[in-house]
Parts: sequence; structure tokens; C-alpha cells
Amino acid sequence: MARMSVFNSPLLLGFDHFERALERVSKASTDGYPPYNIERIGDNGLRITLAVAGFTADDLGVTVEDNELVVRGKHADEGERVFLHRGIATRQFQRTFVLAEGIEVTGATLDNGLLHIDLVRPLPRKNSRTVTVQAGTRRSRALPTGETVKAKQAS
Repeated sequence: MARMSVFNSPLLLGFDHFERALERVSKASTDGYPPYNIERIGDNGLRITLAVAGFTADDLGVTVEDNELVVRGKHADEGERVFLHRGIATRQFQRTFVLAEGIEVTGATLDNGLLHIDLVRPLPRKNSRTVTVQAGTRRSRALPTGETVKAKQAS
């Protein structure tokens, strides 16, 4: 069965990257470990906080890969420890967050078992220009491969 896309309107040009982002989100792990919070910090800041009790800074990795924030945790070998009861989850994990264009990771800190990852969303720039319409008898034609259309920008 064909999947219906939200972005299939002829008025929405160039939004295919949103569709790909939605696919990545839907494929992301539904595992609830480790638990996390996302909070707004000021007008253009965000903070993701993950509960990573038992992990050290050396056990954690934070990377940005193709607009995805990937947080990984893996314990080093614990040696010969013998647990009579093990109630603190310390299994390895990978948690992925899809980031919008322009969002930057500004830092990560580990404090009392909580990993804080700070992000900033730059303020959008207003982009406006006028395209001059030229009169003429030239009809539109198919462009040969590699040719682009250039419009004159109004001064």
C-alpha cells in the first residue's frame, strides 16, 4: 500500500528533507532507556537532560551526525564485581534526537548522574529579494542537462 505524504502538495516545493526527517524519527528506538527531559532555556536555547546514573564522562559519547544528535553510553569492563542485587540499570544505550537545520550543540556536562546537552537555535534571518520580470517573446523550453536558470536580482 502506498504511503500518503503530508508534503505531496504541489505548493510545497523542496520539503522532501522534512519527510526524510519524519522517517528517521519514526525509526528511532522506542526504548525508554535512559529517560530524558527536554527543556527550553531562554528564547533560543534548549537543554536535553538524560539520567545516566553510574556512567562516567569516559563512558559517554555525544556526536552530531547528519542533523542527528546521537548519545551513546557503554560501561568499561567492571572487572570481578559480584552483585547480590543489581537494580541500577547500566546497560549500554544509544539515544538519537533529530535536529532541525541550524540547531547547534554548544556543550555537554555530566553532573550528579545527569548528562546535560545544551543546544542553541539561531534566530532566523529574514531573506527577501525581488526578481525582475523581463518582457520578451522567448518561450520556455526544456533545459539541457547541467543548465540552470538565472534571474536578475533587482538593485
